[in-house]
Amino acid sequence: MKILITGIAGFIGTNCAINLLQSNHIVYGIDNFDNYNSVKLKKLRLKELHKYKNFKFNKVDITNRKKLLEYTKNKKIDHIIHLAAQAGVRYSTVNPKKYIEVNIFGFLNLLFASKKIGVKKIIYASSSSVYGESKKFPVSETNNLNQKNIYAVSKKLNEKIAETYSKLTKIKFIGLRFFTIYGEWGRPDMFLFKLFNASINKKNMELNNYGNHFRDFTHIKDVTRIIKILLNKNIKNHMIFNICSNNPINILEIVKNFKKNNDLKVKYVKKHKADIFKTHGNNKKIIKFTKHNNFFDFDKNLLKVFKWYKLNKIHKL
Repeated sequence: MKILITGIAGFIGTNCAINLLQSNHIVYGIDNFDNYNSVKLKKLRLKELHKYKNFKFNKVDITNRKKLLEYTKNKKIDHIIHLAAQAGVRYSTVNPKKYIEVNIFGFLNLLFASKKIGVKKIIYASSSSVYGESKKFPVSETNNLNQKNIYAVSKKLNEKIAETYSKLTKIKFIGLRFFTIYGEWGRPDMFLFKLFNASINKKNMELNNYGNHFRDFTHIKDVTRIIKILLNKNIKNHMIFNICSNNPINILEIVKNFKKNNDLKVKYVKKHKADIFKTHGNNKKIIKFTKHNNFFDFDKNLLKVFKWYKLNKIHKL
């Protein structure tokens, strides 16, 4: 199987690629090395991927339709895993235009190119942020949506575009509403890597809303295994799935438990206006469809991820 992964140098892209490369699939990867997150870390991830002979990389920006078409035109790509996007809920309040350019117009460019080369299926990243500030939990795929920021709006619009495009073409679409993903090769702007960095470098850990948040942490290996299953599944038109462990954890409790065995200075700050109080997803639909029901336990894997973080000296990047 020949698979194109956009945003290949990102957290989820790298882990997905490793999983597929180990199964002898041919993986094409593109990335523009945007500096919103550490470029050094992206290059380190890419170095890991280049260990595999069945991996091919090109620097391509999905917002450049001409170059994207040039890159894809002679490639017989079966499926696409679309992960390239402008991330960050808070940054969307600062630079909303970039979310429109990358997340919406970039997605449209990819669909245009996909139609031309006869792609069969596109699995694309949505987000739990499309639910907004919910009152009843866990949230299911059929819940009403109430986006709270431009990032969430861009992800919801991606879902509507995919739904419409699936009816106009032969391409099948699967949208994945990711809840808080954690694990090896993670993003430096996410809570856990900020926690690790503060501990090792003896810096203050800013705890938003005084730690009074709940997050449905989902291990990256659950994500990669589910995506591999979905690549081989037959579907009709367009499907949406929550990708979550269905197990929300209090942020303050994580910090307290971490401090028991590690040095950590905490600075408590007020809630940011763009942040959601709680995420908690219902994962019954994805379990039923994929039969993947053995999700990684957060408490058992937190220290493993921290050990990996220290071993690879990510805090020095």
